Amino acid sequence: MGATGTGTLRWRLPLLLLLLLPPGRPRAAGARPCSPKFFGRDAMVCVCDSTYCDSLDPVVLPPPGTYVKYESSKAGKRLERSEGSFQRHLSAPELLLTVNVSVRYQHLKGFGGSLSDAAALNILALSQPAQDNLLRSYFSESGIEYNLLRVPMASSDFSLRPYSYDDVPDDYDLKHFRLVDEDVKMKIPILHRISAMTKRPLSFYASPWTAPAWLKSNNDVSGKGSLKGQAGDKYHKTWANYFIKFLDEYAKRNVTFWAVTVQNEPLAALLTPPVFPTIVFTATQQRDFIVSDLGPALTRSPHRTQLIILDDQRIHLPLWAKVVLGNATAAGYAAGVGIHWYLDSLVPASRSLGVTHKLFPNHFLLYTEACSGFLTHRFSVSLGCWARGNRYSHSILTVLNHYVTGWTDWNLALDLQGGPNWVKNYVDSPIIVDSKKGVFYKQPMFYHLGHFSKFIPEGSQRVGLHCSGRCLFWQLEHVAVLRPDGALVLVVLNRSCQDVPFGIRDPAVGFIETVAPANSIQTYLWRWK
Repeated sequence: MGATGTGTLRWRLPLLLLLLLPPGRPRAAGARPCSPKFFGRDAMVCVCDSTYCDSLDPVVLPPPGTYVKYESSKAGKRLERSEGSFQRHLSAPELLLTVNVSVRYQHLKGFGGSLSDAAALNILALSQPAQDNLLRSYFSESGIEYNLLRVPMASSDFSLRPYSYDDVPDDYDLKHFRLVDEDVKMKIPILHRISAMTKRPLSFYASPWTAPAWLKSNNDVSGKGSLKGQAGDKYHKTWANYFIKFLDEYAKRNVTFWAVTVQNEPLAALLTPPVFPTIVFTATQQRDFIVSDLGPALTRSPHRTQLIILDDQRIHLPLWAKVVLGNATAAGYAAGVGIHWYLDSLVPASRSLGVTHKLFPNHFLLYTEACSGFLTHRFSVSLGCWARGNRYSHSILTVLNHYVTGWTDWNLALDLQGGPNWVKNYVDSPIIVDSKKGVFYKQPMFYHLGHFSKFIPEGSQRVGLHCSGRCLFWQLEHVAVLRPDGALVLVVLNRSCQDVPFGIRDPAVGFIETVAPANSIQTYLWRWK
């Protein structure tokens, strides 16, 4: 459906919204409201271009005894800020959330997205000022402050073509290893721009989709081949050294990586069409490759880059972790487990994530990829779809409550089709670029992610949160986090079609009496003690 409001009215609306702000609400120069556009009655995006983009103020802790609340809703709010004070008493609420800071769980790494070739192409298709607005929206203090960024090693399905960094057959010394234009002219310059605009420490991590064709059993960068030979041989050692060459070449260009994953979706061949680029690994093969080749190569290198195993669906847990991390040598090389969200509905979080954490508490769990609209023939991109934002927040809340340390979205930006993608595997993204109009659309998914990434910096720790009253009836979803600066963050998601009144109790501060509107997500922030 077409937009209900376009042209002059759309650009005047942010100014009208500023004039309608309540008198007590500060009108800081940095914060700008959403410029809305509708693709259907409830399907709203926020429009940005070279001259205007909605923005946020830096997070400032409120005075003791008070709190700030940020709210987004299907009804049209987008990280709207309000303030309030704690009360000494509270009338008996039907639902009460009590924070218990004495109960501590996992420390959090953060939140972010992925700079695929497709994302870089779409960002660079905009004018320079619009590009800056898009990158600031994700990474700056005026945006949602991502601190994680995943980068494919060479091509993925979200490239214009299949390629590797060394397509010269039998080059076991990797003398012909070269980064390509997608790296040198696109991704690396964008990474430099991101680094210059953020105030938070960034953690980049890389994932390979495919090895050069001559290292694979099917002699093709596409398709479901495995590495030739077996762990410890020249094929596997060459592939391990390929990782080091990648880290070397990026380091020469002032980009360093916090981590690499061993392989993107090593069992994707079970699910995806045969043209997808991948290398097939079983858990045993991955363990042996880490022990004999990749682990020692990383240890010998000058890079302080950590290693993440699996990078695939949680249906493979805890078995995959038992096989790999159950080996003491492999466990010594690995820092964590990467997980994708696509088959989460097939296995409960407690039986996969919870059990894996209990077995291997010293190895972090990190969600490394998620997107909506995947493997669909209709509506890969659904502009303004609130339900897709809900699914993001539901996933994040569920996995944080099962020991996951962070959550990474897939492509930072895609086009209106959900690409480009050379195997036509189109999907959705929190930001959609319409390069012909010189605009980009911030979707509900973007703001749902912001309710976490903006307010939960690296080093925060999940704490106890108890729900009493009619918890099962109302089914609010929530998590409580203690920030390094001593502030408490509470995120509350209401996916129902009814407003839910509830209370918040911090024994050290007092009570908040509040409401979670229908189809809304809220973030509360206050000083602890």
